[in-house]
Amino acid sequence: MVPTITAFERSPDRGKGLARDMRVRWALEEAGQPYEVRLVSFEAMKQPAHRAVQPFGQIPSYEEGELVLFESGAIVLHIAERHGGLLPGDANARARTIAWMFAALNTVEPPILERALLMILDRDKPWYDDRLTALEGSIRVRLGDLSRRLGESDWLDGEFSAGDLLMISVLLRLKGSAILKDLPNLAAYVARGEARPAYRRAFADQFAVFEAAQAMPA
Repeated sequence: MVPTITAFERSPDRGKGLARDMRVRWALEEAGQPYEVRLVSFEAMKQPAHRAVQPFGQIPSYEEGELVLFESGAIVLHIAERHGGLLPGDANARARTIAWMFAALNTVEPPILERALLMILDRDKPWYDDRLTALEGSIRVRLGDLSRRLGESDWLDGEFSAGDLLMISVLLRLKGSAILKDLPNLAAYVARGEARPAYRRAFADQFAVFEAAQAMPA
């Protein structure tokens, strides 16, 4: 059965590939699995029909027969477990990959996302500069640890995995920033992820939605 995922009808990231449906699209492309997309407006996201599949009124959600999932990390893990290519066969390596998935979403992403929201929503606040400095300091500490662990390797633990997919998805929010530029091995790591054919297909599909939305009347 072909799964259906939800995505923004008008993405707030303006076609940069940062909306979280991108992670799910990328995982499905890596797994070689077809999928359908149901576009959801901001108004529809808060309605009962959407909240029945995504209780927090967000995207993405994932529907496959009787299975309904929300949270991008959980969806990527489900895809990785159901199909080949994103989880190692060795049990210990598999467990390490799942640990990296949790690390991406629980340890690395929170300050990066808070920084992004701060820069969008709170630039006019008197405490903006102090908060930005504190967040960027926290991010640099985390990414310094990550940079040392990655070293000169292409991927976090052997072959490319769901752990890399989620970690790169998180780091993409820092693309072009001094924070990432100061860690060349992480900048190269992100570039390797973006160069993967599956990523490029997923990005093209998401960007096509943005372009179509731009052509629609507001």
